[in-house]
Amino acid sequence: MKNYIYLFVFTILLAGCAADFEDINTNPNAPVDVQPSLLLRQVLYNYGEQMSYEGFVAGNLLSQHLTALDFNLFDRHALKSPQLGGNPWAIFYTNLRDNETILTKSRDIPTFTVYEGPALIFKAYMTMALTDLFGDVPYSEAFIGNQGTVTPKYDTQEAIYLAEGGILDNLEKGIEAIQNYSGSISLDGDLLYNGNLDNWVKFANSLRIKALIRISAKEDISEQLQAIVSEGNYITTNIDNAVFEFTDSEPNNFRLARLRAGDFNNFVMSETIENILTDLNDPRINILFRPFGNATTNEYNGLINGIDASQTTISLAEYSLAGTIFREHTGDLDANYMTAWETHFLLAEAAVKGFITEDAKTLYDTGITQAFEYWQTTLPENYLNTTVAFDTNKALEQISTQKWIANMINGYEGWIEYRRTGFPRLKPVSASLNNGVIPVRMPYPAEEATLNTTHYNQAAQNTNSNSIDFPVWWDE
Repeated sequence: MKNYIYLFVFTILLAGCAADFEDINTNPNAPVDVQPSLLLRQVLYNYGEQMSYEGFVAGNLLSQHLTALDFNLFDRHALKSPQLGGNPWAIFYTNLRDNETILTKSRDIPTFTVYEGPALIFKAYMTMALTDLFGDVPYSEAFIGNQGTVTPKYDTQEAIYLAEGGILDNLEKGIEAIQNYSGSISLDGDLLYNGNLDNWVKFANSLRIKALIRISAKEDISEQLQAIVSEGNYITTNIDNAVFEFTDSEPNNFRLARLRAGDFNNFVMSETIENILTDLNDPRINILFRPFGNATTNEYNGLINGIDASQTTISLAEYSLAGTIFREHTGDLDANYMTAWETHFLLAEAAVKGFITEDAKTLYDTGITQAFEYWQTTLPENYLNTTVAFDTNKALEQISTQKWIANMINGYEGWIEYRRTGFPRLKPVSASLNNGVIPVRMPYPAEEATLNTTHYNQAAQNTNSNSIDFPVWWDE
């Protein structure tokens, strides 16, 4: 009988403990669910910081802004062998997943509605960069592994751009969500615009311009593009750029400033950009690069891309390193999402091709002026009327080249636009591991073959065995 009494008392005590267990064992200083403001700040910063670094050490090799002295299989176009960079897949999917959490919360919880528009816009922004690098990618079933499949199908690039829930649709819905928002809760955690929703609309419209131009060889985009331009509500000045500034000191300085000197010194000026900047007598060379170590005057020297480091002896002192803005003075450097100068160069191209009725020369001149301002360089007097004077016979090359120069912080963008336009004219690499051919897409990473085998196999088959020479949809 005594045992039954003890058991009864123990059961009552246990039930009481269990009732309070969750309250007692929940740390009030460690929230179990992250707030959208914190997650937005994290996504904006992480993507910008990670892709700025990735674009510098890998994208700038593909775009021939920089050359690698060592660890340079990627520079020789062995893109399936990433080294110091060259595998941005995880950056995209991690940040798209976290952004999807923001989007879900904005739709499920009324107090978070303000986040819906920016989350849709930033989803479109990251998705455009992802699909433009890789082509067909997991999309409609991706980013929601905790709710659905962890082996998502690959969507076609055409659908990712044009289907409901795709890039262009999300940009339009993002603008609509912002315009329909009537609440009083502010957009906290916004590193780009400090909660200014009007600027997010401008950002979205500039992205619409970019997306439409990118697919213009496949789709009739004139009517949509002219409507955006006529409304005029896009990024028109550098004040409205979608950027955030790095700092001069840790933890928010540009990552190249935190790496050991040997890693930074692995990247020198490409011969391609040296020739272009010197031919144009472009003073931005003083910001983007440093005179080479053995120079007796203010001289710059670039190295051809893709040397065979095992067969070639290179003296670092003979080649120009990247400028101090990328290491010692990164407080002057931006993580760049979308700018006025890029927008104007895209519109200048549109005007040359007859997509819009605006004056191409004015747009081109404005883009150059803003790009010089962005890179904190004084525009030489008469520069626009002499050295880089607009020439209708070679306007597309001029526009693309100027956009390419200014995009050194976004190296992948330079390569993407080269693939689309053919400009500037990149050089064959010295010791190519791709039969002398400049790649036209990034390969799917090896982990996809292991973790998403069935869908990867189909995607690989559709790209000639995951070939880096197989063009993406808008480039076919």
